[in-house]
Parts: sequence; structure tokens; C-alpha cells
Amino acid sequence: MSYATQLIPPRAAPPQHVRALSGSRVIGLAGLGLWLLLGLALAYMMVSNWDTDKFVRYGPRYLSGLWVTLTLVGTSIALGALLSIPIAFARMSTNRVLNVVSYAYVYVFRGTPLLAQIYMIYYGLGSFRPQIEALGLWWFFREAWYCALLSMTLNTAAYQAEILRGAIQSVPRGQTEGAKSLGISPFVTFRKIILPQALIVALRPYGNEIILMIKGSAIVAVVTVLDLMGQTRYTFSRTFDYQAYLWAAIFYLSIVEAMRHIWAAMEARLTRHLQR
Repeated sequence: MSYATQLIPPRAAPPQHVRALSGSRVIGLAGLGLWLLLGLALAYMMVSNWDTDKFVRYGPRYLSGLWVTLTLVGTSIALGALLSIPIAFARMSTNRVLNVVSYAYVYVFRGTPLLAQIYMIYYGLGSFRPQIEALGLWWFFREAWYCALLSMTLNTAAYQAEILRGAIQSVPRGQTEGAKSLGISPFVTFRKIILPQALIVALRPYGNEIILMIKGSAIVAVVTVLDLMGQTRYTFSRTFDYQAYLWAAIFYLSIVEAMRHIWAAMEARLTRHLQR
């Protein structure tokens, strides 16, 4: 049996490597400094041009528009999630009819602008008023809010269906084969084994889709929906003050940043067993 009779003497830490100030770093630091100066100038302009009367008069309109935006986005995301489930399974189906129909739906709604879809539903279907009234659905299609909700739901359902399909197919096939070897039913296999792993994969794309819908919801103002952007347009038409749009940008930025932190915390919580 051997043992150490002498300890290794302590040694000094290795010298730290000092990064040279390259041209790219200089350009990057200069860009950051420029953005900082622009931000400070913008903040100064907002403080120096502050108008209390405008804030008192139009502030409640911004809050009302913010509520409309959050309601519209939240409802469309939830309804789109429900609609995306059968679409995703149809995309993965071996039935050729279901596969072709679902593929065409996803292809059309992902390949065309959301603005065009809103126009088609609000203005296009409005030209068929007699037929819609015969079906008793004119109460729905005559309201801009409902048309915006329908178009946003159909649009996000196409994206969420592809997210869900890709997440499910990313789970290794060995998971299903192992469950079959243990005699577990397909429904339990999907609910207990496949779906939890798929949702972890789809978590970040779902967050990106929600953020894109929050920013994309601003276009519903073109069909007279008084959301945050709609109230901003109204405020600017009365005041001709550029700060009306600046405050709208701050509201959108705050919503997106809050959503990003909430989603990051949720992802860290659900994937804590995967962290090393």
C-alpha cells in the first residue's frame, strides 16, 4: 500500500488572458453607445414635452385599448390551440384526404399575410350578407372584433398545428415501442409519455408564437377595432403628437418583455430536471 509523503506546493493562478481590442469590438461598443445616447435623448424629449392634459384625456383610452389587445390575443391563442390539435393529427394521419386538406389549410394560412386574411373575412364575407343572414350568422360577421378574432384564430391555429406536429414527431420512436412492449395502451402512451416530452420541445416555439401574435394584433386597427393601436391612431388624429405612437411602442415592448420573462420562468420550471 502506497501513500503520499509530500504534498504538492500551492501554485499561483494562471494569468488571465486579456482580450485585444479588435475592430469589431470597437464597432460594437460604438453601436451600443449610439443606442444609449438615442435612448437618453428620447427619454429627455418625453420628459421635456410631457403634457398632463393629454395624459389625463387619452390615458384611459390607452388602457382600454390595452385590455382589448390582451383579450383578443389571449382568446385567439386559446381557441387556436384547441383548433390546432385536430389539424396536427390530420397532418400526421395516413388518410390521404385528411392529410391533403390539413396541409392545404396550413399552407394557405401560413403563406398569406394576416392583414390579407382579416380583409378577406371582414370585407370579403361581408359581400355575402344575404346568404350569411339566411344562416343567422350576420350578427357575428358584422362586428369587426369577431372578424379579427376569427382571422387571428385561424392564423395562429395553422402555426400551432405545425409546432405541435413537429414536437410530437421529435419524440424518439423507441418511446412508443417501449410502451407497446409493456402493454400500455396507445392513449395512455400518448398522454403520459409522448405528450409531456413533446410539450417541452414545443414550449419555446409556443412562446415565440404568442409574442408574434401580440405584435401582429396591431393590424386589427385597420378594420376599426379599437385595440391599443386603434386608440393610438385615434389619439394621434386628435393631437398630431408623435408621442402617441411612442407610448404605444412602449406598451407593446412592455407586454413582450413581460411575456418573455414569464415564459422563461415557466420553461425553467418545467425543464429543471434536464438542467445540469
